[in-house]
Amino acid sequence: MFDAIIDFRNKLQAGRVLLGSGIYMTDPQSSEALADSVDFLWYDLEHQAMSVEALRNHLMVARHKNKPGIVRVPGPGAATLKPILDIGAHGIVVPNVRTVEEVQQIVDDCRFPPQGQRGFWPMIPTNYCRDDMATYLAQSDKHLFVSVMIETIEAVESIDEIVAIEGLDSVVMGLMDLSGAFGVLGQADHPDVVASTDKVITSARKAGMPVGCGQGTNVETICALARRGIQWFQSGADCLYMVEFMEQFADRIKKNLEA
Repeated sequence: MFDAIIDFRNKLQAGRVLLGSGIYMTDPQSSEALADSVDFLWYDLEHQAMSVEALRNHLMVARHKNKPGIVRVPGPGAATLKPILDIGAHGIVVPNVRTVEEVQQIVDDCRFPPQGQRGFWPMIPTNYCRDDMATYLAQSDKHLFVSVMIETIEAVESIDEIVAIEGLDSVVMGLMDLSGAFGVLGQADHPDVVASTDKVITSARKAGMPVGCGQGTNVETICALARRGIQWFQSGADCLYMVEFMEQFADRIKKNLEA
């Protein structure tokens, strides 16, 4: 259950830059097709129409392919997090956090007592109760990858306190929403957004915490952000890869025939 996320953590600790595909399609074949080409799979429940049942099927494939299945949830709250953790997510990303107290509650909802207050019934992660429960409990709290998205001015201002929370594993930059918070939606290169991003990266690195980011497939942008200290990227998504390839492929065919 935990081999894939342990490998993911070890690569981050070693300073590797990791790339993952966003998964928007509900058919789990997209997970199977992409798994061997990426470091992790990022399932988006915040902006895409994917049910918990469809997510469960994707996570089965992720475990079979030994790739971390990291889920961006719609928002905080035990009622949201509990079923996603219980169907075997290796990690979660909670968007749009604002306060230290909110992040602490997220961590508590993801960790079992005594560290947190997660309710108990991990049927799938324990291989349908075949695994030793005591061993599972110890491993789950140690290895479950808990992260939050920094995309509000309030979160940036509180970043030193946020990254100091025990049990939080990473912060993830949401540059589009952060630019919107500054009133310059879509301008990730705006000075306020750049300064805030660098502040988050500096604070997280001082705390020994890796920083992630949601991005498209622009190679120059990802490399520039990686040089600034971001380590793991959700880079594009399944259906968008198809569109991007087909647009480029069709354009090359037309230009070749017109030459």
